[in-house]
Amino acid sequence: MIRQADFVPSLQVAERYAFFFDVDGTLAAIKPRPEDVSIPVDTVRDLERLAQRCAGAVALVSGRPVAELDALVAPLRLPVAGVHGAERRDFQGKVTRIALDPATVSTLGRELEQAITALPGTALENKGMAFALHYRQGLQHQRALEALADGLTVRFPELVVQPGKCVLELKPRGVNKGAAINDFMQQSPFVGRIPVFIGDDLTDEAGFEAVNTLAGISIKVGIGTSVAQERLADVDAVHRWLAQGR
Repeated sequence: MIRQADFVPSLQVAERYAFFFDVDGTLAAIKPRPEDVSIPVDTVRDLERLAQRCAGAVALVSGRPVAELDALVAPLRLPVAGVHGAERRDFQGKVTRIALDPATVSTLGRELEQAITALPGTALENKGMAFALHYRQGLQHQRALEALADGLTVRFPELVVQPGKCVLELKPRGVNKGAAINDFMQQSPFVGRIPVFIGDDLTDEAGFEAVNTLAGISIKVGIGTSVAQERLADVDAVHRWLAQGR
């Protein structure tokens, strides 16, 4: 478990750290459908307090698009890395995006939509520069989706498959949460601070690795093998930790 005395988000310690948070399974409980997810109002306020105490060095790093992340923490507006870093908005509000070829997006969208209709309980999420294949309601189709995704990466080598909790994502090669955190750490107000990253899923492992390399603190939420150094039991534990800054 995290050593609470060292990580209470107070003025005494926050000025030394840069905080990065995954969303689903970390700040928000996982739901059957991505659109059902929410972050408690009190937790959003706690994030705002933390950002104030560390001069804005708080960012969301998620597989969700930036627009969805903004909606989840509204009216708070934080630096964000969406779609695993394929789109990113820095502290100054500058947005950068890694885009796929429009023809590739069109072809993938059409073929994936056709494939998904034959697999009841699965769902396609088109993020524009990435595609998420959800199967929380159709666990029996995991192997079929894996074969589908692997086949598409052979045809489109600019893509890679990112496994997650009951989801497979087709995303641009070279895009991951670790690269996003490294980019943030080279810019104000993150530069020169000790990075702290909290996540829960396979998609967060690249972030943990990046933070470990930077001599920061990596924290996994929940059980499972991980390179993270510390653990928090669940989403409620993350909320309680953040609440100590009130």
